[in-house]
Amino acid sequence: MTTPIAVTVFDTFVFLAVAVPFVLLVRHRNAIPRLPPARAGVVLPRLSIVVPARDEAASIGRALGSLLAQDYPDLEVIAVDDRSADRTGDVLREVAARESRLVVLRVDDLPAGWLGKNHALWRGADRAMGEWLLFTDADVVFAPGALRRAVGYALQQNLDHLTLAPRLIAHGVVLRAFVAFFGYAFITLWGAYLANDPNSKRGVGIGAFNLVRRDAYERIGTMRALSLRPDDDIRLGRRIRGFGFKQRVANGMEVLAVEWYPSLHAALAGLEKSLYASLEYRVLDSLAVLFFIAATMVWPFFGIFALDGIDRILLVGVVACLFVGLAETYRQSMGPLTPSAIVLVALLPFSALCFAYAIARSVYLAETRGVRWRGTIYPLALLRAQSGLEGIAAKRSR
Repeated sequence: MTTPIAVTVFDTFVFLAVAVPFVLLVRHRNAIPRLPPARAGVVLPRLSIVVPARDEAASIGRALGSLLAQDYPDLEVIAVDDRSADRTGDVLREVAARESRLVVLRVDDLPAGWLGKNHALWRGADRAMGEWLLFTDADVVFAPGALRRAVGYALQQNLDHLTLAPRLIAHGVVLRAFVAFFGYAFITLWGAYLANDPNSKRGVGIGAFNLVRRDAYERIGTMRALSLRPDDDIRLGRRIRGFGFKQRVANGMEVLAVEWYPSLHAALAGLEKSLYASLEYRVLDSLAVLFFIAATMVWPFFGIFALDGIDRILLVGVVACLFVGLAETYRQSMGPLTPSAIVLVALLPFSALCFAYAIARSVYLAETRGVRWRGTIYPLALLRAQSGLEGIAAKRSR
């Protein structure tokens, strides 16, 4: 059967849409470097770590323990209990009773015009005394020496902002496959490695580790400028880069670990607050992304069986690029590609469909009820208004 020319043209575009990012990934596979060892003799500045927490009693004790066990010479940790209803406050008080470097703040009421986490970050940074600020999450575990290595590297590179990609821990084949796909989308499709290109305007921030020079943080308007951004971590990085500050993203697998979500269901629910925000609350952009996912990461796996000739060759090339690209980003974000991990690569179409579902769900829920996060619903009009103001501010800063 002869394949219509229109289908061949479409498959050619699909091939290019996958092959070009794949070639760029291969060219830049070392663009996100591993965090180097700490250098001796470096004078380290005062560092303040801000840890927001809401109902994190199960994880925050271990996270704080890993921070307070660091050998960093001049350190303070500020934990902000954001209206927790579980034992988070009790855990914080127990740790503070035996550790003078821990400061505990309590938020009982959320002011208008703020998301809870963003407000907690702002409160913690406002209380901090350090020349450098580190924003991290209540479930991130730090390896010994992590802070010395990170701050030393930031000083050596004369950075204003350093963000680290942690090792992502996921349990179960389905969740691990989805997390692996998310890493592929972040690194390959979105181009996170471009943050290390001085000629690029790409800005990156990762919630597990955003280390920023205090002067830069204040000059971008602090977290007040991002008070209603559900994607606060990546927006912080983008805003810092937009203001012309020097930024790098590094691979922190050796020094950071986090269990991103406990299950696939939790991951899909957790992403509902931020995916639409990352697309600036634009329906047409969301539809374009959904079409891209279907065309490049689902259709080829059916097309190689339904078509023959040049179309099959093109689509086999697409599948090969996807598999190799996903395997490489898995190595960068989750560890060595063991034989059992190959199954995760084979589940790529399923993972892509889950991601598409998460986007569609994020759009639908935001458009019909607003954005719900941690028990509070925020009107979409309010979030869109700040998104527009942020864009104007970013343009003026250039």
